[in-house]
Amino acid sequence: MASSDPRVGALALARIPGIGARLWRRLSRTFGEPTEVLRADASAWKSLGMSVQIMEAIKRPPWSSAEADMRWLDGADNRFCLLLGTSDYPPKLDQISSPPVTLFVEGEVLSLYQDQIAMVGSRNPTAEGRRNAALFARGFAGCGFVVTSGLALGIDGDSHQGALSVGGQTIAVCAHGLDQIYPRRHCSLASTIVDHGALVSEFPPGTPIKPGHFPQRNRIISGLSLGVVVIEASQRSGSLITAYQALDQNRMIFALPSSIHNAMASGCHRLIREGAVLVRSAQDVLTELLPQRSQSPAGAVGSEPESDGLNLEPGARSVLRALEGGPASRDMLALRTGLTAATLSSILLLLELHSRVALTPGGYYSRI
Repeated sequence: MASSDPRVGALALARIPGIGARLWRRLSRTFGEPTEVLRADASAWKSLGMSVQIMEAIKRPPWSSAEADMRWLDGADNRFCLLLGTSDYPPKLDQISSPPVTLFVEGEVLSLYQDQIAMVGSRNPTAEGRRNAALFARGFAGCGFVVTSGLALGIDGDSHQGALSVGGQTIAVCAHGLDQIYPRRHCSLASTIVDHGALVSEFPPGTPIKPGHFPQRNRIISGLSLGVVVIEASQRSGSLITAYQALDQNRMIFALPSSIHNAMASGCHRLIREGAVLVRSAQDVLTELLPQRSQSPAGAVGSEPESDGLNLEPGARSVLRALEGGPASRDMLALRTGLTAATLSSILLLLELHSRVALTPGGYYSRI
């Protein structure tokens, strides 16, 4: 039975199989509101070139499923459904050839409109790959980028954790309804992401986990981002799917090299041969993407430019002054500067990325 709430009508229409981005946009241009589509007669639908199957489905909208979606959305203040063609739909995602009609969100919805860097890789990475994922994510988050990945085990999880470790934001794009978490091992991580970023899915609540959904969701990971960084990937890795989708979306692709004997790096080496940017540090990526960003880097804006062109905030200048007398541990720097542990960690990371300080054996920082 039809609902008087126009949001339910939109959700019901979006759930009809066969209504993708192209048809949704045609319907929006012709009828305006989704509820008007449901009220129209078959001749109006047929004039848009709809198939018989879609027209039959529109005659029997899935009201109960749409109302279940609304119950989930109304269950918390931080749940949203962003519809294609509306002003609150993420602009970057709107640019791709096949954007999702609906985007369900749980968490800080504003994070979707910030500049993002996608990070993907193996579910079974090497120890080096895990360290690189965390280090790169810390670097990106420390410069104000949102780190976007897929919540999977391995590189995805390490990337999310790396961003969170420096107080950054991260987005996890899921391949199922947001009323469940997969893998279960990442339930705690997902809960933290909701508080410091967002969980995102094109699949409505109740959608089960299916293997085919994972390649489908990858276009959203790349579509939301300025570029995609592949940490470790085999020749058959799903991460390559994300990379090639990024290429179709005119996004930059970055890949980390490794030993020729490392099977987990074969996919990265393939991408590099095919034109991906070879990167050895987070700064290599930032050098390419910072000119494209729409906002100023967080924590990197100050009033006094340094001789190498880096603008330092007062806290960073305080750290450099504290190192003028020689190497110092993190605890010593905290005492000398009065900075909190979290702020100090973020500043030290930023200074490392810009080659202003180096971490020496024994855990001491020295000024370069």
